Amino acid sequence: MKGENSKRPIGVFDSGVGGLTVVREIKKTLPEEDIVYLGDTARVPYGTKSEKTIKKFAVEDVMFLLKYRVKLIVIACNTVSSVALNFLKETFPEIPIFGVVDPGVKEALRVTKSGNIGVIGTIATIKSGAHEKALLNAKEDLKVYTKPCPLFVPLAEEGITQGKIANDVISLYLHDLKGKIDALILGCTHYPLLKKAIKGFMGSDVTLVDPAVEIAKTVRSFLEKNNLLNNTGGELSIHLTDVPPHYKELIERFLGQKVNRIFQVELTGCEGGIKL
Repeated sequence: MKGENSKRPIGVFDSGVGGLTVVREIKKTLPEEDIVYLGDTARVPYGTKSEKTIKKFAVEDVMFLLKYRVKLIVIACNTVSSVALNFLKETFPEIPIFGVVDPGVKEALRVTKSGNIGVIGTIATIKSGAHEKALLNAKEDLKVYTKPCPLFVPLAEEGITQGKIANDVISLYLHDLKGKIDALILGCTHYPLLKKAIKGFMGSDVTLVDPAVEIAKTVRSFLEKNNLLNNTGGELSIHLTDVPPHYKELIERFLGQKVNRIFQVELTGCEGGIKL
């Protein structure tokens, strides 16, 4: 049975194509795993939605991936990981579900020397307080600085990741954090595309923590522990609820490679009547 289950794909979902930065890291770490990716591009962004709506959308995302008999699900969306992870685990106890908050928090705790940690993300992610709670639960005497940076998302999607415009926006959001922290959690899947510019502004004394890198390690550890590693796969299929005109460019930007298996899908009815 374990041999059969190992060949089942990994499911990954996000509100858009930003979660492909997570897929990129999983593929680096686990190149022979099949991956089914869902980007809810018709309803992006989740970061400005209410908690109830985020949970509703997340349930529909999970229901869609379950149709592909995935062996685990990675919530590549920081907003859903912050707002709805426990809710999804309770709703779908039959499938292992991993969010990107805890792996990033653990790495920030490992690398900080001063105990001063920054967290940036969408409005909903920062409002949820998920990173801050997890950090302070682990160590009470930390100082945690949080900042929503909503304009980082369009910058990443437009490919404006360096230069004056990017630097001005980064300065606008992060000037209050500069000089106060030595670790910064990039709490949105889009933000790694701005990593170089953010690092340039914050300085060499600040370690940037990319949760995408850390969740890939977490997934590998889980698969190894449960004898679920696949050694014969490597296919990636991308499913989008809307296909914007520049989708190929976006996918290549976030994933770092070209792909052929791209499908437009509907999520209507996937909620299955689950009470929110």
